[in-house]
Amino acid sequence: MDIHTLKKLETKAAESSRADFLRMGIALIFMVGVLWYSFGAGNVANNAFLAMAAVFGAYMALNIGANDVANNVGPLVGSKALTMGGAIILAAIFEAGGALIAGGDVVGTIKNGIIDPEQFEDVQHFVWAMMAALLAGGIWLNLATAIGAPVSTTHSIVGGVMGGGIAAAGFSIVAWDKMGEIVASWVISPLMGAVIAAGFLFAIKKTLLYKEDRLTAMRKVIPIYVAIMAWAFATYLTLKGLKKIWPAITETLQSVLPFTFEAAEKPSFSTALLIGLVAGVIVYLIVKPIIRKTSINLQNTVKDANSLFTIPLIFAAALLSFAHGANDVANAVGPLAAIADVIEHSAISTKAPIPLWVMLIGAVGIALGLALYGPKLIKKVGNEITALNQIRAYAVAMAASTTVIIASQLGLPVSSTHIAIGGIFGVGLLREFLSTTTAQEKIQEEEDQLNEDKKAKKSFKNELQELKALEERTPDITARIQELKLAIEEEEEKIKFEKKHLKRAKKTKYIQRSAIMKIVAAWVITVPATAVIAAIIFNIIKVIVS
Repeated sequence: MDIHTLKKLETKAAESSRADFLRMGIALIFMVGVLWYSFGAGNVANNAFLAMAAVFGAYMALNIGANDVANNVGPLVGSKALTMGGAIILAAIFEAGGALIAGGDVVGTIKNGIIDPEQFEDVQHFVWAMMAALLAGGIWLNLATAIGAPVSTTHSIVGGVMGGGIAAAGFSIVAWDKMGEIVASWVISPLMGAVIAAGFLFAIKKTLLYKEDRLTAMRKVIPIYVAIMAWAFATYLTLKGLKKIWPAITETLQSVLPFTFEAAEKPSFSTALLIGLVAGVIVYLIVKPIIRKTSINLQNTVKDANSLFTIPLIFAAALLSFAHGANDVANAVGPLAAIADVIEHSAISTKAPIPLWVMLIGAVGIALGLALYGPKLIKKVGNEITALNQIRAYAVAMAASTTVIIASQLGLPVSSTHIAIGGIFGVGLLREFLSTTTAQEKIQEEEDQLNEDKKAKKSFKNELQELKALEERTPDITARIQELKLAIEEEEEKIKFEKKHLKRAKKTKYIQRSAIMKIVAAWVITVPATAVIAAIIFNIIKVIVS
């Protein structure tokens, strides 16, 4: 290694170290700021516990942003529909907006109802359990991000709550039927995501990419696909992103509409479908003339067909981020809000109000974690599992929204993280399946050609040996001998190249198997790992306080 290369490596390492220290410094400043503010929050006793819980909540929020948000924008970046910087800015704005606008003003104190709060003999033990859950969830997400594994933040906090609860009151505190649903989601979520994503990709290939006249197909089917996306995402947003503020929305509508209607605590499935249908029709009417006009300047290529999905993908990522912020902010601030409520009222309730400062910790923490540490998982989701373009990313986005819609109607437990990753797996596996026949035909052709070249080489060698035996008696065949030697060398080069190319063709895969194994392993151990970590932390707190 020369001195210039060594200097370049040293410079690169120094720049990487400075960047790491800068990111860590910004994260620490955020958590110290939270600690400083929370000491004066609420004017209640025991706010040393509240302050520590606030720091744990900030840490959890940072790690949610670093890990979970990648599922929303990873396909967008991987398909090159948007740059890394643009995707981070988009997601940070809509994640924070979803948390602050639609995160709600109350939160369930026991995530997914997996433990029975009445079994806590001492409210102080409940506070310790929630603190342990927050810190355990944050630690696990941090580890998962470090190894490049996108995991469910909901499962992380669920495991933390379960472990803290068991440490405080024993195994009987856990609602094991609820835990059974969580385990079921490990299988249901990725399978549904994979099937739906593969289904959309196959439909687009049949109705658009496999057509000889793609321009005509673009004008005909792309407005339909964009309208379907609008329907799915409007329905998804209504069910998941607006459910916590639905009473406020209906109250506002009651005041402005000339007729009255029965208000509901949350949007019904039929209401969400109707809103989605209206959105889909409006988008279709808007998009159809735009596609017709745009397609005039396009060519009959797959690349130009892909380009028409770019803008819809950006809107889809924004809506996914908004809904994610509205829902998953509770993973960071739910236990913190519960702790604040218990400290203030000295009693455990199933619902707790979310003070604005608590919600800000969640919103700002998620956005900051995404900006500081999100790129690693965004690259993993967008580039390292399978190659994505805009159409494949569209199929993944449709899986993310459609699976939640179907699951909510059927009452099936699903994880948005598992759905998104399952959708990416589904896209890659479908491409492998569709390419199998063509690839096998190509491999057979290459093997036949290789065999022909081997026969030619053998024939040349046999002729060369015969001529060498005659060379002394027939000097005029020397030129032919030289020709044969050159021909044999050429055949050897061709055979060498064909073997290498054939080996590469046989190894071609559209999805990284190693990525599947690592991610699935992380999914399976998320709940037990966070439960164990939380139980350890609970006992450490108990020893310190006692």
